[in-house]
Amino acid sequence: MYTVKVVAEMLDLTEHTVRFYTDKGLVPDLQRDKNNNRVFDEQAINWLRGAKYLKKCGMSMEDIKKYVDLSLKGESTIEDRYEIIRKQKEVVLAQLEEAKIMAEYITNKEKLYYDIVKQVIPDNTNPSNWQSDMECDLKLAQQQ
Repeated sequence: MYTVKVVAEMLDLTEHTVRFYTDKGLVPDLQRDKNNNRVFDEQAINWLRGAKYLKKCGMSMEDIKKYVDLSLKGESTIEDRYEIIRKQKEVVLAQLEEAKIMAEYITNKEKLYYDIVKQVIPDNTNPSNWQSDMECDLKLAQQQ
């Protein structure tokens, strides 16, 4: 049996997060010692690990709880659990695409600044020096 502190270290979570997850019901059949402190066996650690990964995927606490509750009901809920995972996958993939766009934007911006620093091109990045909305739009288009 492991304490909150040990489990937090094992899973690279804060003690607060471990307690929060258990308070939200993400660790079924949570055990307590004679002093009413939470204690964790391997199964409890697995529930926490699963919750941690789902949370890292951006899943809401409500959906994680729903997933846990469905898991406890057994194989008859496989399709429902699949649907929760499938929907979260769509969210994660959309975030990945957005991150790719932002990575390309910042890479282009860094190249622009590199050329300015090396005096290959003049500094055209300061909006206070732009002459008009049209010029602003042109500058932004060039930077992207």
